[in-house]
Amino acid sequence: MDKVSYIGNADVNAIDELYNSFKKDPESVDIGWKKFFEGFEFAQTNYEGGGVPENFQKEFKVINLIEGYRSRGHLFTKTNPVRERRKYSPTLAIENFGLSEEDWNTEFEAGNEIGIGRATLRAIVDHLEEAYCESIGIEFHYIRDPERKAWFMNKIELDNRPKFSIDDKKDIYQKLSEATLFEQFLQRKFVGQKRFSVEGGEALIAGLDRLVRKGASLGVEEFVMGMAHRGRLNTLVNIFDKDVEELFGEFEGKEFDDDDSFDGDVKYHLGQTRHIEVDGKKVQLTLAPNPSHLEAVDPVVEGIVRAKIDDYLKDENKIVPILVHGDAAIAAQGVVYEVIQMAQLQGYRTGGTIHIVVNNQVGFTTNYLDARSSTYCTDIGKTTLSPVFHVNGDDVEAVAQTFLIALEYRQQFNRDIFIDLLCYRKYGHNEGDEPKFTQPKLYKAIATHPNPREIYEAKLIQQGTIDQAHADAVSTNLNTRLETYFEAAKKQEKVNVTNFLGDLWKDFSRGKEEDFEYSPVTGVPEKRLLELGKKLATLPDDKKIFRKVQKLFQDRLNMLEHDNLDWGMAEMLAYATLLVEGHPVRISGQDVERGTFSHRHAVVKTEDDEEEIITLNLLEKEQAELSIYNSLLSEYGVLGFDYGYSLAQPNGLTIWEAQFGDFMNGAQIMIDQFISAGEDKWNIPSGLVMLLPHGYEGQGAEHSSARLERYLQSCGDLNMQIVNATTPGNHFHALRRQVKRNFRKPLVVFSPKMILRYPKAVSSLKELAEGGFQEVIDDPKGLHKTATTVVLCSGKAYYDFMEEAESRGVDNMAFVRVEQLYPLPKNQIDAILAKYKKAENIVWAQEEPENMGAWTFMAMNMRHIDLKCVSIPASAAPAAGAKEIHLRRVKKLYENLFQYAGEPAK
Repeated sequence: MDKVSYIGNADVNAIDELYNSFKKDPESVDIGWKKFFEGFEFAQTNYEGGGVPENFQKEFKVINLIEGYRSRGHLFTKTNPVRERRKYSPTLAIENFGLSEEDWNTEFEAGNEIGIGRATLRAIVDHLEEAYCESIGIEFHYIRDPERKAWFMNKIELDNRPKFSIDDKKDIYQKLSEATLFEQFLQRKFVGQKRFSVEGGEALIAGLDRLVRKGASLGVEEFVMGMAHRGRLNTLVNIFDKDVEELFGEFEGKEFDDDDSFDGDVKYHLGQTRHIEVDGKKVQLTLAPNPSHLEAVDPVVEGIVRAKIDDYLKDENKIVPILVHGDAAIAAQGVVYEVIQMAQLQGYRTGGTIHIVVNNQVGFTTNYLDARSSTYCTDIGKTTLSPVFHVNGDDVEAVAQTFLIALEYRQQFNRDIFIDLLCYRKYGHNEGDEPKFTQPKLYKAIATHPNPREIYEAKLIQQGTIDQAHADAVSTNLNTRLETYFEAAKKQEKVNVTNFLGDLWKDFSRGKEEDFEYSPVTGVPEKRLLELGKKLATLPDDKKIFRKVQKLFQDRLNMLEHDNLDWGMAEMLAYATLLVEGHPVRISGQDVERGTFSHRHAVVKTEDDEEEIITLNLLEKEQAELSIYNSLLSEYGVLGFDYGYSLAQPNGLTIWEAQFGDFMNGAQIMIDQFISAGEDKWNIPSGLVMLLPHGYEGQGAEHSSARLERYLQSCGDLNMQIVNATTPGNHFHALRRQVKRNFRKPLVVFSPKMILRYPKAVSSLKELAEGGFQEVIDDPKGLHKTATTVVLCSGKAYYDFMEEAESRGVDNMAFVRVEQLYPLPKNQIDAILAKYKKAENIVWAQEEPENMGAWTFMAMNMRHIDLKCVSIPASAAPAAGAKEIHLRRVKKLYENLFQYAGEPAK
């Protein structure tokens, strides 16, 4: 017999067996049975002779009925405002639980289980219907934590739901009126313009207003929200207090008050931060900007929230992330799953997210039956055993209740919770779309359906809470105010797109072209480097460390002694110097603690108990912190999280590293819509660093190329920096440069694999101590007077070419390294080329196929010189899968390159 869930026709022996289990260990039975046994005192206490009473078997059938409502009541709710619900069987009819009409007036002790005491079956069922099958449905019975499960039963069943006073109801009506009349005003004034109205789901606005008010009373200082276009303008105006006059100017299509290079974005993508006061308490509200790519903003919001927690809030309960989803998107967009799986991970948790689904029951033109296989769009929440509310969007008080309970739950348990707000979309996908093409029956019903304000207004008038004069005054006042804003907007000449995190960025400037002519000095005195280097390479004596790790750290000490630093050591020194200078460093990605290629070992684990040791956090007392986390196996979600983190932590170094650079295209949306274009669209800078291992070493098409060409194609307006460095020292300076200038740009580093340990790819302490990042590095052999060919190249290929040149005895070719490809240092390149007076050929050489790598970018940007290309032939795949093919292509590449050398030197 299953002691956890006894379902079906109970018999006395089974009951006795269950009771015996309870007596041995009360925790061995389900919480419902435990409560029943405790409250009922079983036969030994309440019944003479200690036997099982005649009605006792039915008591358990009533318990089964109660459990049925708790686990399946959500299937039989009145939560759909415009459609009949699908039918599910078996139903909750009492006959399905072994009871009959004869039992309606029988009193059962099982009433204690739901907090109403001994009660008739009719009273028990009425209570359960009201709790589980009216405007609110709830899924929580799968939760395995008894405390959380009991919390929900208490909130739902024991009459502890939020109650609303007359003033509360008037406030809810006011907010619902603001949402409704705002949309109606836009429909009259801007006919046919896209606005993605919230009509049909206006209760969202009233619910959010209640949530923010409640949050202030619970000590929440900030809310950060991400949402798509549906209802966004309404949310901006009526929750985030956006300037309505400015919004009307955006509807007029007026140009942006910025320089000509600024592109901006459509009005329903823009972000906002506002400081409001609720009952004397200050609350900051932030809405992140987002693209049309649904759900893409989710991880960005989580990253922003985590950065604020780490930086200054230090408490998850002081900030709440809210994600507003669409029903079609939450069910189908994979990034939602990635974000949900982050919720309780050490490196990504934010204390729980409130997920609100504006469930229009249609995705553009796709019916919900074609949009998912699951019963509900929110079923993904069950992945992490998160509770789910389903609520009727026409019942605004029920909506407000669920929002309030959701916030309380989040603050109590710091876990995710979902609200499925079932509503409808009054118009098509946008206001110019015709929905009757694809949903004629649904839109016939919607056409005659009263809106939530009308429904609530009638209810309040019937209750005597307001009268018609009050309702009319609300309408008149709101429309008058909107009309005033509308007239004022006509006088505007331009509109502004401000940084939605402006308070955090007020001390930073925007990078200009002249800022990229040369890099700033980022060197650190040798004495300081030695001091920090010894500390980061020294493990505690009292810990048992794996022998190979001990050797690696001893090797680092030897590097300092012999003044010969490899890539990993230079990188660790970059972090160390930044940390002691007060710049926090966050690194995340797959396998970053050790490093994919075992070069980093920033986290060391003791051999006996796997205690983590991070020597970079043991440098000095007042240093900033290194936070480094192996991520879940995700690119899209994790890169989005770290991008969001970088937005809210401009003083720190935020790094995302790909396991191999090839895998970065799993996050292509994040790269295209946010990282490369975020500043140009939304005026929000980012200092995010992406480390993408790149290099052709015969490992096949998925372990060779980080797709350099794609990034270079996206470069413009000084939007990001593309680096393919060749020395540990230059990598050191690139990382330090990222936080040592007064502006921020994303930095994409095509990081090495082979040259992590290549004997010639080393740097001295002097290289780290002096100067800064070198955008271009001239050939060190000093061939200015003799070279007849100058080869421009980048990254690991430089060492391949140099090695081959040495083996061939070539001494009339100079190899000039372009360490930074964007912004392209044209002046520096030209100045170096000018030194080679006898150069007859200038060649761009690369290991990538001709249609990939940097060739087309260089050809486009160096049109003023006769630049030739040497590469492997254009290819569909980035690299060959067989080692022999790879070597054959490399051999041909060398032949083509060294034909420019002419006769070998004697």
